[in-house]
Amino acid sequence: MACTNCSTDKDSNGLPKGCQNKGTCGTDGCNKLAVFDWLSNMVYPTGTEVYDIVEVRFKNGRKDFYRYPKEISISMGDIVATESSPGHDIGIVSLVGELVKVQMKKKKADPNGEVLKIYRKATQKDIDIWQEARNREETVKVRAREMAIALKLEMKISDVEFQGDASKATFYYTASERVDFRQLIKDFAREFSIRIEMKQVGFRQEAARLGGIGSCGRELCCSTWLTDFRSVNTSAARYQQLSLNPQKLAGQCGKLKCCLNFELDTYLEALKDMPDSDTKLMTVKGLAVCQKIDIFKGQMWFAYINNSANWYVLSTEMVKEIVALNKKDQKGQELESYMLEVECDEADFKHVTEQDSVTRFDQPKRKKKPSKNKKKEAPAKEGQEGNAPVAKKERSNNNDARPKQAKQQGDREPNNKQQVRNRNKNRAEGTKENEGEKVVKQTNGEPKNVRKEKNGPREQRGPREPKADNRGPREPKGPQKENNKPVEGAKEGEDTPKAKHHKGNRPNRNKKFKKDNSNNSDNSNAEN
Repeated sequence: MACTNCSTDKDSNGLPKGCQNKGTCGTDGCNKLAVFDWLSNMVYPTGTEVYDIVEVRFKNGRKDFYRYPKEISISMGDIVATESSPGHDIGIVSLVGELVKVQMKKKKADPNGEVLKIYRKATQKDIDIWQEARNREETVKVRAREMAIALKLEMKISDVEFQGDASKATFYYTASERVDFRQLIKDFAREFSIRIEMKQVGFRQEAARLGGIGSCGRELCCSTWLTDFRSVNTSAARYQQLSLNPQKLAGQCGKLKCCLNFELDTYLEALKDMPDSDTKLMTVKGLAVCQKIDIFKGQMWFAYINNSANWYVLSTEMVKEIVALNKKDQKGQELESYMLEVECDEADFKHVTEQDSVTRFDQPKRKKKPSKNKKKEAPAKEGQEGNAPVAKKERSNNNDARPKQAKQQGDREPNNKQQVRNRNKNRAEGTKENEGEKVVKQTNGEPKNVRKEKNGPREQRGPREPKADNRGPREPKGPQKENNKPVEGAKEGEDTPKAKHHKGNRPNRNKKFKKDNSNNSDNSNAEN
């Protein structure tokens, strides 16, 4: 149950703000071992006085009973200054009224004996000193552990608690054996300049003071409601048919869990009507030993000594019948005749290996999408196989007007762009009817268009006349320079041989050409 400050106040982000008192909030709602006062709303009858003893809580669930004077009125959540030796201590009132009588009776405290007193309600000065002392506890605990390790003492300092007036500090420690800490107390007094008190607690009390979360997922019972610690034996785990695994049976304190005693009485009562787990059955087939017991279903599993892999389920009544026969020196029948039929729902049954499969959380593999580069298969036509690809349709080109048979007769494709232009031009002109056009008949009888001669056939024109050269004779040149360097061995008035141009040195004018370093290197090596 959280206090009003923890549950109602929120910060700017809308998250719970909390009282930030770390166990010392005024309403005492978020403290350990808090008791709900269900008589707080009831009115006392006339003529009765309020009980003058209250319960005061200190750090980590430490509580004690104090008597307060009649001059002051005290209610739950008040911070009071209580009697202590030496000085005074500061605590919070956790319970008042008639429930205090019940708590004193439970803890066997005598109300008529000596009861410590409450001096007054704590002032602001008392609260400030108390808070400063509480803030020192963590640093003092760390330093105290370092000093204990330096002295090589077999002990563990679990907690430090300062008194309300900061005049004394109590060091709680755990140890498996007796420890001589006289030198340690001297070092503590010299280091911290306060009175030192050493108090040994058990491992269960240490876990109760520190708190924690158990294997069940809830807060530890010893730090919330459990106050009396009973001894727990391994026989409690045997009676409940639990595996004797110390890692699972041990709690935060390192001892056996206290919750093993919670249901022990129920198991012991159920085991009274069942045979012992050490029962042995004499049968015709051989000796059988008990392997497992189910207390709630009343079933027992037996197996032969020579075949321990096969288990047979028997009811407690069948086992008692065989035990009664064995007492009369008679052997029972084989276990197969007594075996019970275990019903199993096949629809809901799953094998253990399927439940614990390593790949049970993996996502299913997705199918790969077909790549765009692959050609889509067209449906098969008549006279064609189903998987055979369909040929592409031949594109019609106006420039290519030649018949198909001309290609079949060895008409070569041109390799030069100028030849392509001339061929297309001549074919375009061959379609028209012009003078001087020749028709040549082929062996197959089909005509072929031949380019038109402008001035008639070449045989009629005669030989070509050479063109006149008006430039005159060339003047002799001196030795030429290549790359601004004189040519060796050249004389005056002699022409130098022209430099050979290599293919690798020519500039590449084709924009579509992609440079390949490997091809260029091969060409240069071949020419050299």
